[in-house]
Amino acid sequence: MTPRKPRSAAADPLAAFPPWARNLAERYFTKTISTFIVHGAVRDLQPADDGKGGLRFVNLRTFFADELFGGRDLVLFYDRSSGVRMATPEMQKDFMSAVSGYDSLYGTEYAKGVPRDPMRAFPLIESYVRVRLADQKSLAVVIDFAETIAPASDLGTMGGEDRYALVTLTKWAQDPQFLAGDFSICLIAENLVDLNPRLARNPYAASVTITLPDEKARHEFIEWKLASAGKKNSEVSEVSAQVLAQMTAGMSRIALDRVLNEALAGPRLTIERLKVSKKEIIQAEAHGLLEFIEPPFSIDMVSGHAKAKQLLKNAASAIQKGKRDVVPMGFLIAGPVGTGKTFLASCFAGEIGIPVVKLLNFRSQWQGVTEGNLEKIFNLLRAMWPVAVIIDEADAFLGNRNASGDSGTSQRVFASIAAFMGNTEFRGKIVWFLLTCRPDLLPVDLKRQGRAEEHLALFYPDNPAEQLELIRTMAKKSRVTIEGDLEQVVPLDLPQMSGADIEAALVRAKLRAVNDKREKVTHEDLVATFADFVPPSYPLEVELQTLVAVAECTSRDLLPEKYRNRPRDEVTQRIRALKIMLSEQ
Repeated sequence: MTPRKPRSAAADPLAAFPPWARNLAERYFTKTISTFIVHGAVRDLQPADDGKGGLRFVNLRTFFADELFGGRDLVLFYDRSSGVRMATPEMQKDFMSAVSGYDSLYGTEYAKGVPRDPMRAFPLIESYVRVRLADQKSLAVVIDFAETIAPASDLGTMGGEDRYALVTLTKWAQDPQFLAGDFSICLIAENLVDLNPRLARNPYAASVTITLPDEKARHEFIEWKLASAGKKNSEVSEVSAQVLAQMTAGMSRIALDRVLNEALAGPRLTIERLKVSKKEIIQAEAHGLLEFIEPPFSIDMVSGHAKAKQLLKNAASAIQKGKRDVVPMGFLIAGPVGTGKTFLASCFAGEIGIPVVKLLNFRSQWQGVTEGNLEKIFNLLRAMWPVAVIIDEADAFLGNRNASGDSGTSQRVFASIAAFMGNTEFRGKIVWFLLTCRPDLLPVDLKRQGRAEEHLALFYPDNPAEQLELIRTMAKKSRVTIEGDLEQVVPLDLPQMSGADIEAALVRAKLRAVNDKREKVTHEDLVATFADFVPPSYPLEVELQTLVAVAECTSRDLLPEKYRNRPRDEVTQRIRALKIMLSEQ
């Protein structure tokens, strides 16, 4: 690899490199691979030598030129926009000299303007590399935005230029002269799936992932940034550098640099400002694929569902104590509409203060984009742990292994999600919440042990005491102030209502009070509102959703008394009958 002399005096010349760079160098030293596909956080800053025994942080191109390939005789960069550029003026002069020789040999005029398109630039690069390798020179070729040169596409739909580039890069990867010489090719792409699979899965090419910085790396960057600005942490932030590093999980160094620059230029950084900035930055970097949810409540705020809450509290306590090996990989929360499935999952994250994100639509009509979006999501989740991931309407959102009609995209996406969810390395670090009112439609692959291990069922309150507790919770959640003792104010003859129904009725009662220029909701407001309020009625649908939740629940204690000892065969038969009736309607 011929790296520059490291900052450390240690014997290992790779000791100063970040993990991904050490991995690349070690693979190179085997002399069996000369082509490397570098993907992941390729636009982030990397730690480098400042020439004084200390640190600086540079972009990837500078890291390649000064650090990883700092000892090479010649380092060449190429992308479609800039064309061919050498790392230093002296190298550029050597390259242009070779271009003049190429013009003389082939009758071209590239010395007047070096071509940027691959069909003309690649033969020029190859000729230059072969001549300099014959001269016993060491070289490196770095091709950025490689997905624009050999995009993920079927051969039958690829244009002539893309085919040429793919064949050329594949040929270079296994060229005997390139493998034998002191030579490396680095293809840079943010998402590996955006690159043509004939390259990405080529046995002569090694995949190297640049991950987002972990807590230690973020702390290192924060201290370097503040020292470079000549500031103490207390002058810039209300929280210590260590806490700041913990709270910025999932952020790149560039994003962290932006937050620190704003704090250096303006008011001190507060926890609230940091949360807002982090949410904005990560959602932007995720291109709208993730939504940050700030849970304002703990599980105690959830009304009813005592057994389910206790189970989640136990899992939260285990995470807080660092006992991640006993935490379920995920939870399937089922129940009829309006039973508070999303609220319960959000409150779990609020219980232990970890970030919670909701997966948004990552699917695209364009080939390869869906897989690329999924890779971005997985990379962010790895960098953010511990994190809770909520997938609402999971039965419709995740698809299944047998989907067809989209060239296999849905099958590949489902397989990727199932594999990621089932990776036991993430136990206690990424906690999945699959929310659905129809768990029977969710593929068995995702419901089995090792993925969504605990199946919780939520139900409507079925007695006045539970209804009263739910009204109290919904009033607090909706910021509805009720005048007087709630037990005396709330009407006793309420119909069966979901939490969403009760919340809607309370908001309507508050509107009535506001129109009368009152701050508090009175008994008369509630009586009039509940008497007028007609909850949407879908009896067959609700019964079906209730029974499939009963059938899916993995704990008998979580079931209401009327379902706890009901024979499973009887529940199954009624479910089948309801499905037939609903299909006839």
